[in-house]
Amino acid sequence: MHLHSDHIYIIGSGAIGKALAVFLKLSGRKATLIRGSVNDGDQKIEHIRVQMPDGTMHEADITISTLNEFPTLHGIVVLANKSFGNEALAIALKNKTGSSPIVLMQNGLGVERPFFAQDFPEIYRCVLFVTSQIMDETLVRFKPVATCPVGIERGDVDRLQRLVTQLTTSQFVFKNEADIQHTIWKKAIVNCVFNSVCPLLSVDNGIFYRNEAALDIARRVIAECNGIANAKGILLSSNDIEESLLQISRASDGQLISTLQDIRAGRRTEIDTLNFEIVKMAGELGLVQTVKETKLLGELVKLKAEINLNRNLETIKP
Repeated sequence: MHLHSDHIYIIGSGAIGKALAVFLKLSGRKATLIRGSVNDGDQKIEHIRVQMPDGTMHEADITISTLNEFPTLHGIVVLANKSFGNEALAIALKNKTGSSPIVLMQNGLGVERPFFAQDFPEIYRCVLFVTSQIMDETLVRFKPVATCPVGIERGDVDRLQRLVTQLTTSQFVFKNEADIQHTIWKKAIVNCVFNSVCPLLSVDNGIFYRNEAALDIARRVIAECNGIANAKGILLSSNDIEESLLQISRASDGQLISTLQDIRAGRRTEIDTLNFEIVKMAGELGLVQTVKETKLLGELVKLKAEINLNRNLETIKP
């Protein structure tokens, strides 16, 4: 495999997928966006603009297609779709990708399980340290927070290094990570906080460094989730997790977490792979009573999303 030679198929035409496609295209890579739904409309060319924190605009014409347009996907397959679609997507991709590596750029725990179940040969996980928000259909606001680590779920070190090189651009930077599970858990715990507290308060990500009461709730959720991580053999420091949460909170002050964006748009959220995955693991360990706040916040987010979705459906009824 030659550097930069592979076609990169990005499944998921949301804020992350669109930004990544523009950066890759401007860097001379071959990139195609594929809608997260298995069959969803016709192929089109869309002029996408990505705004950086300093106001700089990057823009490119990107092909947006559907999975049924491709009998095979030979190259790199990046998953930037919502993780609740992974079971159907793993089945749909099974006979299309051959030996192509799968790179999951998704939040949460256990998102790779459907691809293990379908026996994909190469699976890599990326933990995103960027924020990206769709401002309108063709404009994305993108902010890098830190270099995004990529590690092996199933694969080899040489391929990982080539993947990192092919995906990296000056605006969206990736790196090898030997202990990706440690990083996945740390970010997942941080996301349990952001994706429950911010939607319930209807506030931006900066709330935790601005408001001590919100930070206190965050500390309690971090302690609960970290207890489960430790019980699973992932040894993390609650202080380190809090420091990461505050770093992200400051860096993304004013931006909305994806779950709040989804609720407002009447879309399904990823709370099942965050709070509820922690609760599920706690139950398997006989520790469900130790994650009461994590569970309650997750239940409230799910309820809020359902209420908003039903309200939207009532609005669009003829």
